[in-house]
Amino acid sequence: MSSQIIEAKHGYAPIPHTMLFEISWEVCHQVGGIYQVLRSKSRAMRTRWDDHYVLIGPLVPAMMEVEFEAEPASDWLGEVVKELADGGWRIVHGRWLVAGRPRVVLIDHLLSPQRIEVIRHRLHRDHGIPPARGNELVDGVIGFGEGVREFVSAAARRAPGTRLIAHFHEWLGSAALAPLRRHVSEVATVFTTHATSVGRYVASSGEDLYGRLDSLDSEREAERYGIDAQHAIEQTSAREADILTTVSPITAEECDGLLGRKPELVTPNGLDLARFDLGHDFQTYHGIHKEQIHRFVMSHFFPCYSFDLDKTLYLFNSGRFEPRNKGFDLCLEMASRLNAELRAADSEITVVLFLVTTRSARSIEPSALHARGLLDDLEEASQKIGREVGERLFRASAAGERVRLDDLVSEYWRLRHRRLQHAFSGDGVPLLCTHVLEDDADDPILGHLRHLGLRNEREDRVKVVYHPEFISSVNPLWGMDYEQFVRGCHLGIFPSAYEPWGYTPLECLASGIPAITSDLAGFGRYAAEAFPDHDDWGLGVLPRRDRRYHDAAADLTERVLKFCRLDRLARGAMRNRVDTHSHAFDWSQLADAYHEAHDRALAAAGRRNAAP
Repeated sequence: MSSQIIEAKHGYAPIPHTMLFEISWEVCHQVGGIYQVLRSKSRAMRTRWDDHYVLIGPLVPAMMEVEFEAEPASDWLGEVVKELADGGWRIVHGRWLVAGRPRVVLIDHLLSPQRIEVIRHRLHRDHGIPPARGNELVDGVIGFGEGVREFVSAAARRAPGTRLIAHFHEWLGSAALAPLRRHVSEVATVFTTHATSVGRYVASSGEDLYGRLDSLDSEREAERYGIDAQHAIEQTSAREADILTTVSPITAEECDGLLGRKPELVTPNGLDLARFDLGHDFQTYHGIHKEQIHRFVMSHFFPCYSFDLDKTLYLFNSGRFEPRNKGFDLCLEMASRLNAELRAADSEITVVLFLVTTRSARSIEPSALHARGLLDDLEEASQKIGREVGERLFRASAAGERVRLDDLVSEYWRLRHRRLQHAFSGDGVPLLCTHVLEDDADDPILGHLRHLGLRNEREDRVKVVYHPEFISSVNPLWGMDYEQFVRGCHLGIFPSAYEPWGYTPLECLASGIPAITSDLAGFGRYAAEAFPDHDDWGLGVLPRRDRRYHDAAADLTERVLKFCRLDRLARGAMRNRVDTHSHAFDWSQLADAYHEAHDRALAAAGRRNAAP
């Protein structure tokens, strides 16, 4: 890419003699949603900064081999990399193989126990951060932080005429922020928290987080959950940063209540929609990928009983295994109520609800693999019979013969087809879970399904598929990527109880698929405020704040039932509206908040260093 900096949109021009470092545990290292933020935002950041934008992350060899391309630094940053390498650090410079191909520096965070102990002592002495001995994650975080501190300090020494901005994401990436502020004060700093550690734990416990924010003692809660070091790094970073930002208004409330500082800015998360854009063909691809989901559904359910796939709707929720926070529990409650409603109305509609997450599992259920293999064999046999019959029928028709179609199938294929049909059919009830879990008896989702009486019986109008592994093309049950799965579904349902942002509904919109989120999700809160007409074009925001669980379940059921009553034409029109409105969430529209944060940080650092 040309080294010439392209002028940024909306009035944020490039800033001469300035370098922006964006630092995160999830640079070239997929752990959670921050990875999606950084990779999707990189093109928009390079539009303003070009090669004066450098991401810094931990050196994780397995991820590096897939996403990173080594490349020597051609500017003064090469001297910084060499200085650290000469000092014993394992450090590499190159490009992240995502849109925009931004520059990346990866630093090894796995230091010796003796060195970690020295850093631990210094952080405790200078910043009051508890030692947290025996916690491998915290050790990795402070090891990474030490590498970042040395790297940015060396950059400040070697480029005295260049202003530096260090933008840290989440406590995992910010252990260097307070030490830098203490010893390299000329560096402008931004800290973005995507969630709070204490908030996540309190919400997961089932307590009313937002109702208790005013009275919660964050230090006591951090001690209670054994996350005092994480909280201290987070709180110190929030306090010491020139500019504090967070991803949504609802998480800003957490920052104020749990970190003791109100964010100066909300920096909402976007997507690089060019990656999702199929133009006018997006409706066609919905149909193509729906057919792929049909294949899974046939292999999963049809050995026991069948239903009309043309009258079947595919709904899903996906995310980390936090059943309450992600709203899995509410989805299942809704499924039970919706099942009763559809059965009472003697509806012809069948709904399949997929719950997609990650859990410790021994393997895919052997019976599920066997059924999928048989279905594939049956499809192959049917296609070969079709080709054979078609050729023979064509020749007989051209010769003016009158034929019986059954007579055109050879004895071999007739027998093979019959045997495959017999092998594919079975008795019993379809599986609720596609995998053999390590803790089947204690799994909360399976327990909730049993409690609700959702068993995938023939007469159930709502079926549930619990898939404890993220969908990918290498999974033999699917043969499709997660993004294709999303595009083939009809509705995404994400009624989160705690979600600082939430990319899953936004990914639905980017794929032209309607979605439901909640007002306890950062994205839901942001969308409800920015788009008062959201319900009209395909984004539902379920009110959950200060509301009883069963009231929210009844409301969600009514919303989904209303969607189920739409005909095919109406659903297609809704997908068109969703596709049109999704462009408001592109980084070309949302990156301005980051640009403003960086400009404000430079101004704040200038005032700070000019003070007597």
